[in-house]
Amino acid sequence: MSSAGPRARADSTRDAAPATDGARDAALAPVRARLLGAARAEADRIVEQARAEAAAIVGGARRDADEAVGRAAAQGRADGELAAAAERSRARERARSIVLGAQRQARDELRDRVLAAAAALRAEPGYQRLLAGLTEMAAAAAGPGATVTADPAGGVVALSRGVVVDCTLARLADLAVDALGDEVRALWTP
Repeated sequence: MSSAGPRARADSTRDAAPATDGARDAALAPVRARLLGAARAEADRIVEQARAEAAAIVGGARRDADEAVGRAAAQGRADGELAAAAERSRARERARSIVLGAQRQARDELRDRVLAAAAALRAEPGYQRLLAGLTEMAAAAAGPGATVTADPAGGVVALSRGVVVDCTLARLADLAVDALGDEVRALWTP
């Protein structure tokens, strides 16, 4: 794999695809639209479920944090104002850690579910057509002399003179989750 990030690969993909590929892109548009529609529907379902789970996790974390802050305040009154301030600070840090952990868990669970949904595409009737389209796009993006290899987990990887075009189902699923951007962040925002 190349050490270049997704943006560098996307730029090299854009540069490598000749302008005459409009017909291929038009032919693949219904497949892309169907996949995008299915991915969005699945992502919406997953986001709703994850939102509910995240709300429960964050609610529990906030209750735990409130209890920790309450215990800290009572101890602080007994030990003096200076000790109370230090304990409240530690409790806020613990609460922040709990909330951040819940957010990370929700994000990781969403990513795992999207990856599982992408992997399930291999069992769908149209997978061979999708694989053929991915193979063609990856080869064109990698450029002349590209070698396209099927990934055992689904999708393909094309290599050509230092250019790596990763069209594996796992990579495409990661990109789909990343593309959700602020929608994912809404999972843990009250």
